[in-house]
Amino acid sequence: RRLRAYVWSQWKLPRTRVKNLMARGTARHWAVMVGNTRKGAWRLSKNGTVCAALPDDWFLRRGPFEHGAIHDTAWTAELDMVTRWLDALPLRGVILEPAAGVGFFSPLLADKGELHASDADGPALDRARDRLVAHRLLAHLHVRDPWSAAAPGEQPADAAVLAFLVGRVRGAGLDTAFQRVRDRLRAGADLALLNLQPDPQGGPPDGLPWTYHEPAVLEAALVRAGFANVIGTSTGRFFSLVSAVAA
Repeated sequence: RRLRAYVWSQWKLPRTRVKNLMARGTARHWAVMVGNTRKGAWRLSKNGTVCAALPDDWFLRRGPFEHGAIHDTAWTAELDMVTRWLDALPLRGVILEPAAGVGFFSPLLADKGELHASDADGPALDRARDRLVAHRLLAHLHVRDPWSAAAPGEQPADAAVLAFLVGRVRGAGLDTAFQRVRDRLRAGADLALLNLQPDPQGGPPDGLPWTYHEPAVLEAALVRAGFANVIGTSTGRFFSLVSAVAA
């Protein structure tokens, strides 16, 4: 709690607080409401939105991922770009979030539609649930392999968000992976894909198998799986972003 109060006090201006809350996955209207409050840092250190943005494990895991003030500032700025990009996409209706993990983007997505978040890691989903509860948001949470086929009777979804998931797939498996996602979407559904760039200080943790796929390779695999209007971009150094529509 003291650490949360200290971090909050460092975010002196309301616009800085709103920006940093959104960069940590907070839905826009909650970030604006909490970021502009006049309550003190100590009182806010127990606020559900602040606790979800700065959970205890964030402080425990922060040390190994720190690379100095300049690097951390750049990382946070680009993560904010990712959040704003995702927030601007026309995601609505039933939204799939396979491999949701601890639910970094789950509150933002649950605020935009009916979220169905899943992950093979049950304890990670428990932390995602805590984040959603802190934001007073509802979602369907399932322990499930992210690339599993559509379940019998499962209705096609209106959108899907693949965050930091494609890098776990070897090149030859992209076609199958994207086809599984396409089979769970209706025609005209939106797809958002977020991935890590091959930066030595911004990539996945050591020991995690990871494959960087060139944008042209991703686009070709998406088209073969039945997606159209594929648009790729990047935040600069750390993240690549791709949007597409199910044909």
